[in-house]
Amino acid sequence: MASETAEVVAGRDFIRDIIDADIAARRTTEVVTRFPPEPNGYLHIGHAKAIWINFGVAQEYGGRCHLRFDDTNPTKEEQEYIDAIKRDIHWLGFDWGRHLYYASDYFDQLYDWAEHLIRSGKAYVDDLPADEMRVMRGSLTEPGCNSPYRDRTVAENLDLFHRMRDGEFPNGARVLRARIDMAAGNMNLRDPVLYRILHAAHPRTGTKWCIYPTYDFAHGQSDAIEGVTHSLCSLEFEDHRPLYDWLIDNLPVPSRPRQYEFARLNLGYTVLSKRVLTQLVRHGHVTGWDDPRMPTLAGLRRRGVPAAAIQDFVRRAGIARANSVVDIAMLDHSIRDVLNKTAPRRMAVLRPLKLRIDNYPSGSGEELVAVNNPEDATAGTRRIRFGRELYIERDDFMEAPPKKFYRLAPGREVRLRYAYFVTCREVVKNAVGEVVELICTYDPATRGGNAADGRKVQATLHWVGAADAISAEIRLYNLLFDRAEPDTGSDLIAELNAMSLVTLTESRVEPALGAATLGEPVQFERQGYFCLDPLSGPNRLIFNRTVGLRDSWTKARATDDQGVEKI
Repeated sequence: MASETAEVVAGRDFIRDIIDADIAARRTTEVVTRFPPEPNGYLHIGHAKAIWINFGVAQEYGGRCHLRFDDTNPTKEEQEYIDAIKRDIHWLGFDWGRHLYYASDYFDQLYDWAEHLIRSGKAYVDDLPADEMRVMRGSLTEPGCNSPYRDRTVAENLDLFHRMRDGEFPNGARVLRARIDMAAGNMNLRDPVLYRILHAAHPRTGTKWCIYPTYDFAHGQSDAIEGVTHSLCSLEFEDHRPLYDWLIDNLPVPSRPRQYEFARLNLGYTVLSKRVLTQLVRHGHVTGWDDPRMPTLAGLRRRGVPAAAIQDFVRRAGIARANSVVDIAMLDHSIRDVLNKTAPRRMAVLRPLKLRIDNYPSGSGEELVAVNNPEDATAGTRRIRFGRELYIERDDFMEAPPKKFYRLAPGREVRLRYAYFVTCREVVKNAVGEVVELICTYDPATRGGNAADGRKVQATLHWVGAADAISAEIRLYNLLFDRAEPDTGSDLIAELNAMSLVTLTESRVEPALGAATLGEPVQFERQGYFCLDPLSGPNRLIFNRTVGLRDSWTKARATDDQGVEKI
């Protein structure tokens, strides 16, 4: 991985080497790529790699990248998905300009080319049921068998194909297949299906068609129509390349695109199967495609992940020829790296514990100066209100602390961020023995967090003033799956992480967060990076955790019974 990352950082990879060679040999004068999503779901982080490669390469070479929707299956496609895909690509920072296309734009031409194959004896109409056709295709070790309908005459095939188009037959009754080689070592060349009957209205063409081309038939020919020079796709399409080339070679297409494959993005603790993601949404395991636990770009955006971090991550993951699994920690690193430079700091107490400073003047308070971002000198400062009663994090106090617990405990002195040294003098409990309040004293000579006599403390705690703190709901999002390589083939529910969402409803945040806006990241000091959720309203602040301040997933996960990481 290190060598691949270094190669990409230097701007070199095998795709660019291919393009350089094509330009040098004058096979290519203008680089044209395409991103061809099927509008049957939302884009996920794996698509971000394909977007970054296709749009990025075209941009680098002064060419263009087309956005072309593969809308060849109207039973699964929706306008919602088309709109979401466009939105996500723009969010990542790319634009297709005037080059927006749909496979359905070419249905008439594709139909004519299907007839061309029939007339040239290279396609035929097959009546075999799907299960029989599957059996007769053979296996990786055994050749397939010719269909009994393979030797129909050109006239008979044309007649049946016209009747398929005219809606005479029900779904599944007949298909159009290419006549290639049923003994081919590559299963995709064993007379693949080019058209199937599908009586369903299309979002763009309505009821004009009741037969639709397969992806394999539509894809390469659409590339050729648009003048795509480099058809860049993920590695699972490598075995489809011989069919891609066969169709291009046997049709009167206007240009000769070539397909090249790169390794897809596989991410630990993450599932990128659209089938599984659709199941998660439909069965209510998540709240929707934009649930912050989902690996969709919409979910990542709602969780507060910046587009720059996604681009940095796919760049670091690199462009390789062999599939591998990328550590989830690499994504978290990219997110932290971007947010550390840009996110303003604020204080928030997720699980509040009341702290009263007994020797602080009753009824008074003062303003202290807090830094907005130590990584950005231009970010300035803000004023925070300090008073007699505060909230600190419940996890920052232990009545009987073990070794190496340096935070607040009876008789121990700690620093309150930007404020004073305080010492715990008394612990107040309720009727069931729970700690509900700490009685402390402060040293007025330590204003700003430094002692005039030079003494040191071993912990600095964040806090919010009780008088002006704002209530907030905090949503702690963790990984959706418990295992690094989830097995989603049988029992999907068993693979889900029961602690993937922990909701804290009694949190307190500093007043400045009352003015937080959607899309604006913020670091809760000592807690992690957060963002405002779209469901927030004037009387309801909801913050989603984007990522913690440190990696807790590549080592044993230390969490308490409410899913809060132990410090």
